[in-house]
Amino acid sequence: MNIVKKKNYLFSSISSLNGVGEKTSKYLKNKNILTINDLLWNFPYSYTDRTTSVELDKLEVGKILTIKVQVKKYNFPRIRNLPNKIKCKDNKGEIDLVFFNSREGYLRKVLPLDEWVVISGKVSFFKNRYQITNPDYITKITNIDYVKKIIPKYSLTEGITEKSYRKIVEQALKNLPDLDEWHDQVLLRKMNFSNWKNSMLEVHNKDKNKDLNSVYYRRLAYDEIFSHLLSLSKNRKKIKKTKKKPKIFERKLSNRLKNSLPFFLTDSQKKVINEIDNDLISKNRMFRIIQGDVGSGKTIVSLIASANVIESGFQCALMAPTEILAKQHYKLAKKLFKNLKVKIEILTSKIENKLKKELIEKLKKNQIDFIIGTHSLFQKKIDFKNLGLIIIDEQHKFGVKQRMDLAKKGGSDCDVLLMSATPIPRTMMMSIYGDMDISRISEKPLSRKKINTLSKPEEKINELWPFIKKQISNKNQIFWVCPLIDESKFLNYSSALKRFEYINKKFPKQTGLIYGSMKKEDKDKVLQEFLDKKINILISTTVIEVGIDFPNANLIIIENANKFGLAQLHQLRGRVGRGKKEGTCILLFKGNLSKNAVERIKILKSTDDGFLIADKDMKLRGYGDIIGFEQSGTKFFRVADPIHHSDLFSIAEIEIKKIENNESNTSKFNFLLKLFDKAEVINEIELN
Repeated sequence: MNIVKKKNYLFSSISSLNGVGEKTSKYLKNKNILTINDLLWNFPYSYTDRTTSVELDKLEVGKILTIKVQVKKYNFPRIRNLPNKIKCKDNKGEIDLVFFNSREGYLRKVLPLDEWVVISGKVSFFKNRYQITNPDYITKITNIDYVKKIIPKYSLTEGITEKSYRKIVEQALKNLPDLDEWHDQVLLRKMNFSNWKNSMLEVHNKDKNKDLNSVYYRRLAYDEIFSHLLSLSKNRKKIKKTKKKPKIFERKLSNRLKNSLPFFLTDSQKKVINEIDNDLISKNRMFRIIQGDVGSGKTIVSLIASANVIESGFQCALMAPTEILAKQHYKLAKKLFKNLKVKIEILTSKIENKLKKELIEKLKKNQIDFIIGTHSLFQKKIDFKNLGLIIIDEQHKFGVKQRMDLAKKGGSDCDVLLMSATPIPRTMMMSIYGDMDISRISEKPLSRKKINTLSKPEEKINELWPFIKKQISNKNQIFWVCPLIDESKFLNYSSALKRFEYINKKFPKQTGLIYGSMKKEDKDKVLQEFLDKKINILISTTVIEVGIDFPNANLIIIENANKFGLAQLHQLRGRVGRGKKEGTCILLFKGNLSKNAVERIKILKSTDDGFLIADKDMKLRGYGDIIGFEQSGTKFFRVADPIHHSDLFSIAEIEIKKIENNESNTSKFNFLLKLFDKAEVINEIELN
């Protein structure tokens, strides 16, 4: 089969298969199955073993058996709702076949009297007789080999029976083309990998190969990992190809800034600063992300970088996800650059039009060195005279496409620096940010106070009120995070409102409330009141703004803590202890805790290392929902699993480095990229 036909087959509409009409196509579309390729990647979630065949004197209750029986007697009651029964036998015993909602004519046709047939289903025992209710298979003796095998089970969609779906898959597998191999033969032999076609057939058809560690499953997982990292590599290469004017600076400005700090930089911060400096003086554009735990000092590092860029004659822009966070960054920058003759301004949607026009005009004329703001910074009407660095305080995930667009801002001389406050295990970091250079701040400043973590059963909640009263009298503030009841905003809101009403009675005029569906303006108002110490207790769902410093907040109470993942609890805990005093985190839980929940709380109380916590969280809960912005459990891969296949990430990384270093032609991987929906991204990269 030539390559054109291969493409035509694998990427043809699912409706090209027999038995897939308009109605079935619609149902499959609900599961995002549009093509034959989509169908193939929907692997079985389990398998049914129908290989066991016995005579009727050796039946086992509760077991799925495939048996040969002779039809002996019909019992078709005329009373509604009573089942049809058919007595069958072999040379060793008897069994009843019981049918609900079945037609007499159909049963007579498939189970003719005195004929021998093959039956497959789960055996039960009722009123001293063995029976199989609604057998899964009824067929002729000659078809026993078709039934007597391990049968895959698929996650189905409404409107399609298991048998119908399996027939569609079997048809697709039967016509599976032989594909030209895209991987190196040496690697395939070393990993004991079979070819793509055989691996796909084995995973769909063999019970033992549902295992994530089977060689067939691993081959397909490696394909996906490799294609993903290759697409990121191509994007990275595209960005690096863009030449720029090197930033020339003597570090006079940044050294003065560093000397004014009331604390010493950590070795980790110094290392990252050096990595950024090397990028700035390079002829290749910087596209780097700083990954650091809560309170690790990422913002300081970015401001030091901006000082070097400003010294070299370029402008800087820092974009924050919210207005309140932008204001905090502006306040800090103004304080640190106070005596350094750096012109710093803030631009947000709330600034009045007259001032906004003045700022836009100043940016055009290079009369502003450093602009801080929200997404409004990158409106079309805003032009920079000489933008040299974009800093993104990233509180959400940018996809590859968004990062490509971001890299275009500011022209070819503009470097890009992202900051992520979410500690992520290495394999996940590679998956999300593999198109970027990654710097990790692994230490926290010595000035960062310890957060004491305690756990308490919810029935002892009354013990907290004197403690809270004492905190308020000591001029400390409190976060109270309400339980994660449901993904529903309404239910979360209801929970928060109920708790707010209760606490507000105990501490009147001292309590505020924020929740997810709240208007942005209202949310900002409450947060500002909390920052301004107008209220002392903030009741919240899990929407507490990540990244905002509340220096006076020293206590956080998290209800139903056992319902949260480790990483999220750690993020919430990081909201306190950001000032001069030690923080306290109290984890409230209901009822008896599961073994897993006990383990999570134990880990959280024993360490404040966000990277270690994220790694353990991924192993406990799976990779799908370890990241703050992926709490829904959305997965990055169809096949691969960063926990089970971490070694495959390392191998793929090595192979792609070889390709990059040797500048090898990657056209042989084009079809692989298309198999995993990476071709669209690649095309976009190559067009730009």
